[in-house]
Amino acid sequence: MKVGLFGANGRMGRVLIEALDQNENAELSVATVRDDSPWIGMNVGELAGIGKKPIDCLGMSSLTQQHADVMIDFTLPVVFENNIAWCVANKMPVVIGTTGLSESQLAVLDEAAKTIPIVFAANYSVGVNLMLSLVRQAAKALGNTADIEITEAHHRFKQDAPSGTAMAIGEAIADELGRDLKTCAVYGREGKEPERDQGTIGFATVRAGDIVGEHTALFADIGERLEITHKASSRLTFAKGAVHAAQWLHGKPAGLYSMVDVLDLK
Repeated sequence: MKVGLFGANGRMGRVLIEALDQNENAELSVATVRDDSPWIGMNVGELAGIGKKPIDCLGMSSLTQQHADVMIDFTLPVVFENNIAWCVANKMPVVIGTTGLSESQLAVLDEAAKTIPIVFAANYSVGVNLMLSLVRQAAKALGNTADIEITEAHHRFKQDAPSGTAMAIGEAIADELGRDLKTCAVYGREGKEPERDQGTIGFATVRAGDIVGEHTALFADIGERLEITHKASSRLTFAKGAVHAAQWLHGKPAGLYSMVDVLDLK
């Protein structure tokens, strides 16, 4: 299967090049960068630090439908709509890992899924997606009595906060408890506040160094607490999950899918 990459020069783009190089059942067929990028013509293997490969980076305007069976997009919200528009116009399945999308961009995503198959996830790690299932179980058992807090930590370069994964954890918990995260979420605390409202879900964010990704869901009651934690030590974990999702997506009908579908965690 031929897999193409949007944003090959990004941090995740480079790791995806490595992940595809290691995969026996999928191959990197095209790697794109912006049309004004200095990376045009750069060998993808040298870009990813894995040795010279038979593919060089192309500008977006040179990308055609014949280049790939499925595209993977781990870029930025600023280019998301252009990338998804290209996929729709070319009837191209796409795996999307871009986080920090606005409400209007999520609406664009939903509309595109009526035409093409899309896997969209905040995190492509198998462990994180298992964690989403576990926090639902914990919320069902403890959520009506325990205080719930979500903490996350990432590298200094990450722009969106809280992370997409932290928000997905919060959404899973809120959904299980029949709450609306938009109204019950608390993002950081400062100064003197009233006693904590047990119906809220708190978020705390750390941005430091080269932390790949750490997430904890805390369920704290009087006398006991449960912590469910996932720590990633390599972006290759996410990249391999995205490649697996691309293989799964190939040949699927139009629709919006998640890693729950890919991993059959229902």
